[in-house]
Amino acid sequence: MKETPRSLAVAILNRVDRAGLFAEPLLDRCLSRNILVNDRDRRLLTEIVYGTLRMRGRIDGIIARLYRGDMGAMETGVKNILRTALYQLLYMDRIPGFAVVDEAVKIAKRSHPAGSGLINAVLRNAIRRKGAASDPGLSEDPEAHISQVHSHPSWLVKRWIGLFGVEGALALCRANNGIPPLTVRVNRLKASRAKVLEDLVRDGFDAQETAFSAEGIVLSGHGAALRETESWREGRIQIQDEASQLISVLVDPQPGERILDACAGVGVKASHLAERMGNRGSIAALDISGEKLKALNGNMKRLGVGIVKTAVRDLTEKRDDPKEGGFDRVLLDVPCSGLGTLRRNPEIKWRVAPAEVERNASLQGRLLERAADLLKPGGILVYSTCTILPEENEDAVAAFLSRRGDFQSAGLPDSIPSGMRSVEGFFKTRPDLHGTDGFFGAILLRRT
Repeated sequence: MKETPRSLAVAILNRVDRAGLFAEPLLDRCLSRNILVNDRDRRLLTEIVYGTLRMRGRIDGIIARLYRGDMGAMETGVKNILRTALYQLLYMDRIPGFAVVDEAVKIAKRSHPAGSGLINAVLRNAIRRKGAASDPGLSEDPEAHISQVHSHPSWLVKRWIGLFGVEGALALCRANNGIPPLTVRVNRLKASRAKVLEDLVRDGFDAQETAFSAEGIVLSGHGAALRETESWREGRIQIQDEASQLISVLVDPQPGERILDACAGVGVKASHLAERMGNRGSIAALDISGEKLKALNGNMKRLGVGIVKTAVRDLTEKRDDPKEGGFDRVLLDVPCSGLGTLRRNPEIKWRVAPAEVERNASLQGRLLERAADLLKPGGILVYSTCTILPEENEDAVAAFLSRRGDFQSAGLPDSIPSGMRSVEGFFKTRPDLHGTDGFFGAILLRRT
């Protein structure tokens, strides 16, 4: 059987579930192999993968009502054939129901022949019963309504209702199920935003300046593959969410300074810091993953950044090295639950549990202590996350400040919009309020 958008979607989702991988790199790798040469098929694959992940909770609830057996015992591949087919039946009405069922059964006969009859029966039952959805009303049971209709775990909906109220939680969950914008950062070492805008429009994109970042561009439309454009190849742009771009504004690195990016990952923020420094000074980029730092070095070369030095390092392991500290500024972009990025990484909401949030908070506290020790007196430490839960954000900062009398919270730069400033003086964004990922940032000053 020839590979189709639907069979490839099932294969990708199987790897997401079985290996704990993220859909985005799997999808990128699949598309780069040019198995699907038709743009329509490539878009269909993308929509099925992300749509199924976003609406998985609602879809699984429908399967549970249609299937008389134990869904927990159902094989992963069979579940994902059902999930992708039901996503198409429920949310892609331009695709005929009989075609969806027919291909789902064909995929099952090739990969899970014993489950093909079950898949056929469940899907035909879904068509007859129009999905078998039965949802509580918003006023009747807000938590259950938002969780089921907008496909988020009930524990998370309950937390967000407590934090933001019913309307706020509803708006946030709706935004999380939207398609995020493709946002890039202009590399000021190589080009102006005006020049890059002009080039990307020429490449077929609808390109607009970002609302909050002075270096961002939002892309839409079906232009050339971004990584095939001259702007990308020549290192004039870097993919980065607009809120993420503003973290470097909080750090405010100056030319000639000595900077530490303590959890650098693939270096998106480290490269931005270097650009804002005019490629003058030094940046130490640490990460526990050598693979991520290898990708970082390749990207720095593309961007023309020459002041970043990398080292594989677990920051929680203390070292008695007098040369290690004394940084002017430290960026601590800690590992977190990632719940501010559900538009881009919808699989996260089916993986993260309250216990993991607690473990994250403990790790973040240890990382804060170590990063603080590497900062010189009078220096600035910026603590940032891409999550929306206080345990990993303001609570973590408050606990740190209660332990460390040599640190104090500092004010945000004037360039940060008032709508992104919390009453405590922290940087906070949400997809429903700002159209960006959900980010948190705190500026901490080490007293002299």
